[in-house]
Amino acid sequence: MAESLSHKFGQIIGDLLELALEPHLQKFARKHKLYLDKKGTREARPGKKVSWVDENGNKHDLDFVLERWGTEKEIGMPVAFIESAWRRYTKHSRNKVQEIQSAIIPLAREYKSSSPFAGVVLAGVFTKGALTQLKSLGFGVLYFPYETVIKAFSKAGIDATFDEKTAETDFKKKIESWNKLSNKGDIAKELLRLNKKSVDEFLNVLSRTISRYIEQVIILPLHGQETVSNSVTEAVNFLQKYSENKLKLPLSKYEIIIKYNTGDRIEASFKNKKDSIKFLETYL
Repeated sequence: MAESLSHKFGQIIGDLLELALEPHLQKFARKHKLYLDKKGTREARPGKKVSWVDENGNKHDLDFVLERWGTEKEIGMPVAFIESAWRRYTKHSRNKVQEIQSAIIPLAREYKSSSPFAGVVLAGVFTKGALTQLKSLGFGVLYFPYETVIKAFSKAGIDATFDEKTAETDFKKKIESWNKLSNKGDIAKELLRLNKKSVDEFLNVLSRTISRYIEQVIILPLHGQETVSNSVTEAVNFLQKYSENKLKLPLSKYEIIIKYNTGDRIEASFKNKKDSIKFLETYL
């Protein structure tokens, strides 16, 4: 089945988002001595897609990943996963937001030792509820409203407005106008200019996450036998009868809490010293 022209024009807008973001992320990567992986060939990985595997063994293709210690020949430690998306209608935007969540959240859990930044760049029509949900889940969100996308295209003389009644012939004209542009980056720059405040806020959140440092590491060796109660009453009875003067109880586990200057914290639990040390060494 031939690709519809409306879908093709949507891909053009999606490509515009990546075109707008890449220079800023490259500059950010150089400043913080990181490697920016993006779509295209790279000696360290096969194919042209930026793919990472989550905690369940599922592979996800992303737009951008910032890596610490990454090079053209070596995959580094991911410190930021960033995905972009364009949607014209609310009915499609809900599904896209859920799709992004289901991709990045498992990846963030898999690489939790680096506590990566989870970022999403959206353009078009997304509900306030969808944006709020992403932020509540810890995502950094950069949103370009539909109206600013239209204004950016109009700067180059392209009418990018459309709806479900727009004819294929109209889409053909829009696509042809785009293809004739000698400098598509001008539209990308205009989109960024129209949303400068939001862009700056997004990059500031990214910077704070990347630049954060560990303030405290709390280690709590727990000794004794774990007791499981089936009710609050049983738990109260256990505590009332429990002797705090017992000595030489066996080690149960090590509880480790890592606190950052940003207020973020990571908690982990291990049954032996070897695994606890191995975990902490990933932060060296």
